[in-house]
Amino acid sequence: MEFWLKKDKWSRSALNTFVCLIGCSIGDFGTILYFQFYTNITSIMLIMPIAIINGILTSIILETILLLRTMPFKEALKMATGMSLISMIAMELAMNFTDIFLEGALVLSFSSLIPVLVVGFIVPWPYNYWRLVKYNKNCCG
Repeated sequence: MEFWLKKDKWSRSALNTFVCLIGCSIGDFGTILYFQFYTNITSIMLIMPIAIINGILTSIILETILLLRTMPFKEALKMATGMSLISMIAMELAMNFTDIFLEGALVLSFSSLIPVLVVGFIVPWPYNYWRLVKYNKNCCG
């Protein structure tokens, strides 16, 4: 039980999760907004995988840029991808399913934005804590 009681690791993992949330949200929300305003496509089965992929890619790019402060590009890219991929997938799925639950579709609205972000943060946070305690590595430098 002591494993889960490290306050400094919870704080650091919260920061890591927040950076991941920013990266994922940029790609995810950008994709959803594109489909919402510039196409007539409303199929969740088409929009969701594209939004997830774009969210993961933008998160990897953001984390790689942050890691470049402390390591070479190849190492930064490997760490950003390896340390965060499960977290990003969980975050993206949580965000998209929350949006579908609240809106009935993948659309952005003021009423769903905060709940989507909160769920997107909470779902991967324990995993990020676990990874930080187990490997003592930060995904964000």
